[in-house]
Order: sequence, then C-alpha cells, then structure tokens
Amino acid sequence: MEDLQRQHRQELKDLQSQITQKKKSATKKTRKGVNDECAELERRLKTKQQSELSGLLGNGNPPEEVAFDDMIEPPQEMTNNTNGSIDALPVSNEPPNAATAKRPNRQKARLARRAAEQEAAAVQAAKEAEDLPNLRTKERDAMHEHYTSRGLKEQDIRSDGHCLYAAIADQLLDANIGLQPRINIRGLDTDDLVTKPDYAATRQVAASYISANPDDFSPFLEEPLEDYVRTIRETGEWGGHLELMALAKAYNVDINVLHGNGQVNTIGNASQDDAKSLWLAYYRHSFGLGEHYNSLRKSEQHS
Repeated sequence: MEDLQRQHRQELKDLQSQITQKKKSATKKTRKGVNDECAELERRLKTKQQSELSGLLGNGNPPEEVAFDDMIEPPQEMTNNTNGSIDALPVSNEPPNAATAKRPNRQKARLARRAAEQEAAAVQAAKEAEDLPNLRTKERDAMHEHYTSRGLKEQDIRSDGHCLYAAIADQLLDANIGLQPRINIRGLDTDDLVTKPDYAATRQVAASYISANPDDFSPFLEEPLEDYVRTIRETGEWGGHLELMALAKAYNVDINVLHGNGQVNTIGNASQDDAKSLWLAYYRHSFGLGEHYNSLRKSEQHS
C-alpha cells in the first residue's frame, strides 16, 4: 500500500507540474482548450489511481472519492497507515494558509523551459550533424555547377569570422578597384587602410559607412549603432547583409551572392555606368564554423 501511495503522490506531482506549464503557456485564445485538456488529464489519472487502489484492497469496489487537489499534497499520515482502509485516510478540506501556501517559482519554471528548449535544440543539432556529410557534398557539387556555368572559378577564403570581408577584399583587388572606397566617408582615415590586412581594411570601410549613414541602418539594428559599429571594427564577428550593403555603397559596386540552390541575391545599386559586379559564394553546410563566404573570380577562359 505504501509503495502504491508513494507512486500516486509522484504521479500527482508530475501531473500538477505538467498542468502548470500548460496553463502558463496558454494564450487567451487557447486558454479554454487548455483548461479542458487539464481537466481531462486529472480525470484520467484519478480514475486510474482509484482502480489501482481498488485492486490492492481486493474488494472489487472503488474507494470513496477523494478530492483531487487535496491528494496532490497528501498529509504525512498517509505514508504511515498501511493496514487501514483507504476510507480511513484523512483528507483535509481546509483552505491552505496564505502565509504557508507554496507560490509558483517562476525562475525554476523559466530554467526548466530553457532546459527543454536547449534539449530540443541539441536533438535537432545532432540530427543535422548526422546529415551534414551528405549536405556538405550536395552543396559543394551544386555550387560548383552554378558558378562554372557563369564563367566563374572559386577562390578559397579562410574560414573564420572575417571571411565576408576577406572575400570582398579579394574581389576588389581582382577587379583592380583597390581597397580605397570610391566615395568620401565621414570619419574614415583612408591613409590608415594601407597599413591594415585586406580584411581589416574592408571592415573599417563598412563600419565607417554605417556610422556615417545611421538613418539607413539603425532601423534594422537591435542594439545601439555605436555598439554595432564597434563590433565590426574591433572583433572577428561575422558580417552579413547590412555589411554587404555598406560595402556595395562605399565601393559603388553590385555584390552578387550565389547560393547553393542557384539563387543569386544582388546587393547594391551602383550609380556609375562603369560600375563593376563582385561575386561571392555563400555556403551554409560546407564549413566547420557554419556560414561561409568564398570569392568567385572570373575564370581564365572568360577573362
């Protein structure tokens, strides 16, 4: 009897935790359905436990019904009374004392929810890892087909947080544009660019252009513009669409980004008739750090 009671108490606690989570995540639209679902879960567990108690007592009749909420935190006497009838077990109908009643621990709930999300993400990451060799091969083969059909060849760029800037620098030099921007950018020391590595020079140009044109970029940022620009200048953080936009404007070029599925995104709107187009290969699965950019130069037979 004691083992069964201990099992029932644990089942009730587990159900209570499950119901609490469901009700917390319910919206106004789903609240009624969630409440109905919780009531059904309570009813099923109640029926199951009454059936188990009846079988243990051996009288074939279900015991007298006990209030569900009262059983969630059973009194201490329940764990000691192993010989008496279930009808003799004490049940308290008094409302809980406001001073001693347990309040929901929101921090624990948040931690539990976060742990569940992290576990789900880990499962998804493991699944993607299993498929990664196949995805890598497919992406590589598809990319090769797409850029060769356009008369391009791939120039490998080191796989790190600077790859976008290094790929743009390689394109600018290969097209004889150079690393000096083609417009005046407020606050940019162009003399300092020649002393920096190629990727660092394009980083400085992107950061300075964004800083000098805050209205074009601030609406897309989730942090202060100054912090965002400082990250570009001083760290190895990956670049993306906003940085490509800034570089396209600063060098007055169109930047074409080729994806593994053949899609091409063109960034920029070059204003000069002699403006040149740069080409980058964008990978999602082929490199250990995740997203990566390579430079796509014109092949010799198309030069």
